[in-house]
Amino acid sequence: MERKILCLFDVDGTLTAPRSVSCFIPIVTKIDPQLDQFFQTLRRKVKIGIVGGSDYSKIAEQLGEGDEVLHKFDYVFAENGTVQYKDGKLLSKHAIQEHIGEELLQDLINFCLNYMGLIKLPKKRGTFIELRNGMLNICPIGRSCTTEERMEFSEIDKREKIREKFVAALKEEFAGKGLKFTRGGLISFDVFPEGWDKRLCLDLLEREGLERIYFYGNETSDGGNDYEIYNDPRTIGVAVCSPEDTARQCRCFLSDSSHQS
Repeated sequence: MERKILCLFDVDGTLTAPRSVSCFIPIVTKIDPQLDQFFQTLRRKVKIGIVGGSDYSKIAEQLGEGDEVLHKFDYVFAENGTVQYKDGKLLSKHAIQEHIGEELLQDLINFCLNYMGLIKLPKKRGTFIELRNGMLNICPIGRSCTTEERMEFSEIDKREKIREKFVAALKEEFAGKGLKFTRGGLISFDVFPEGWDKRLCLDLLEREGLERIYFYGNETSDGGNDYEIYNDPRTIGVAVCSPEDTARQCRCFLSDSSHQS
């Protein structure tokens, strides 16, 4: 059967629960086996793909083992689509340091470290900056915080707008430098070159002869890392609130892949 429709999914909060940490040990939130089977059944009707902000190894921990994920999805886009796979094969990979240069990268890291050094929180842990292929992930509390500390910071952030103020300072300091900023879950935000949000994968997909691309994501409001691709005219955006909600909104394809309300 010729499949001309693509269902493209975010990962955290869309196909799995968001990643978390307990007692400084990362908790891998794997896809529910029944939902996993559902999406493989869906694949018989339409093409399916994923586009996540994490690197491929983290995505594989959540959705399969090793290279299994590459064969469960027609398209896999890691790190906002800067690492691209099709039909199990690596097509391309881009690195932020090569794109913006070492000088700007170090200026950005130094500014973030200095800024975070002035933030007073009830708790601070480790891994405040994570360099990925396509972005820097900035976390004021540190990514090694426990689940309880994560939730505590999230509540403080809602009241005091810590991340929002941090991003505002970065936008002022690096105005005209070609950088973008989006929320990264509950405790962090991402910094990447303009145009390197999740829409990056659409440059490949619009050459694939697809009739329609449905994008499913849970961070679709302004500032969320699904916002740009959700609102892109090349996609039909579908906002979801959980993996179960994602499956519910895809069930229509199992009876009729020609439309979705």
